Amino acid sequence: MTDAYLNFANSTWGSKLAQGLGLPKPWVLERHEPGQAVIQGSILVGGTADSALLHSLANIFQAIGAQTLAHRELPQWIALANQAGMMSGRWGQEDQPGEKVKALVFDATGLTDSTQSSALYQFFHDAARSVLPCGRVVVLGRAPEHCSSARQATVQRALEGLTRSLAKELKKAITAQLIYVAPQAEFALESTLRFVLSPRSAYVSGQVIRIGLPVTETLITMDWSQPLAGQKVVVTGASRGIGAAIAQVMASEGAQVICLDVPQAQEALQAVASQVGGRALALDIAAPHAAQTLVEAAQADGGWDVIVHNAGITRDKTIANMKPHFWTSVVDINLSAQERINDALVDSGALRSGGRVVCVSSISGIAGNVGQTNYALSKAGVVGMVNSLSPVWAERGITINAVAPGFIETAMTAAVPFALREAGRRMNSLSQGGLPEDVAQAIAWFASPASMGLTGNVVRVCGQSILGA
Repeated sequence: MTDAYLNFANSTWGSKLAQGLGLPKPWVLERHEPGQAVIQGSILVGGTADSALLHSLANIFQAIGAQTLAHRELPQWIALANQAGMMSGRWGQEDQPGEKVKALVFDATGLTDSTQSSALYQFFHDAARSVLPCGRVVVLGRAPEHCSSARQATVQRALEGLTRSLAKELKKAITAQLIYVAPQAEFALESTLRFVLSPRSAYVSGQVIRIGLPVTETLITMDWSQPLAGQKVVVTGASRGIGAAIAQVMASEGAQVICLDVPQAQEALQAVASQVGGRALALDIAAPHAAQTLVEAAQADGGWDVIVHNAGITRDKTIANMKPHFWTSVVDINLSAQERINDALVDSGALRSGGRVVCVSSISGIAGNVGQTNYALSKAGVVGMVNSLSPVWAERGITINAVAPGFIETAMTAAVPFALREAGRRMNSLSQGGLPEDVAQAIAWFASPASMGLTGNVVRVCGQSILGA
């Protein structure tokens, strides 16, 4: 579906008119292209004398081939970068800003008191105007629950307000994220930095990501060009839209994809499976035998590594006008069926140790929506499932996370009345709708074997929608 206003606002004449009338000018987002570098442009690094992640950052930036510069308040970065095998220089001279950069990364783990927040002010005050379009801002901290004092927890929690505000202030399709890294979990940071610094995260902004101690202690050597190589991945609702995009991204990263959808979608499902070099499995996940059928299919494959719960339906009515079957069908397909399938796959061992479960929630489940009490309940339930199962499954080395899409350009949103569709597109910090591939890229990040420190996360793929938290 084409966003005519985005194209108009980025034309020569349209850009001038939009500026003159004070209309929003959505930037064309930079999205991932096969073979491209993680980040194209320099990273300006900031922090404090007590920042705990600088060594890890230097090694990760060297691994991804990034160029870095040091803010004047972090002169020690130059020596750390050199030790990691990178050349790095100082950004700016005598309080004058330096060159334009593609990303700002600030290690705030050393902040233990709110009186130290001036270090954040100085860094972002100096550099906010120097970020290139479609740039990235990343703040690293410690989750409040891992802090040793109330004051440390206070200032670390305050980082959420900072990053969400930066994501709204910087414009030009610049995104901002906060990553909380648990003590001693820094070795699990690389997959997340590769995601949030790259065009793969084009439609993710204003999010809080938690990296904990990995559920498995096995160190993984990654081929980052094919991070899902050898992984067996099942994607539900794969015959079209977001599900088809998930299958395509998974296959492009090396996975063997099992595409699942209802028997009525058999023809479209087979077309997607053929396109990605996978295979089709026609099954109604709400059927009484579905969970056992999936266990048997997984065992015949020698076990599966990832299941993506994408299948879902809407049956919208205000609750006063809603028929009982509208309620039960939405809750059963969107939530209860996932619970049954998860229990069966995990309890049987058909989802292997080290497996990944990735669910698709919705901003409707976070913020609610008129006429969607059934859908919102089911999608909020997905969030509850992720929160409740993550510590239980950690004992088995299995992670569970969710993405919560906002306005995504699909056949479903194309059917929304024009005025509501335009409002949905503009009511976020990027002033546009996302694409199915944006959701798929976030899911692939959660599905990666290298994302072993990510569990219990719910990340919105919504361009920082103004709806919800």
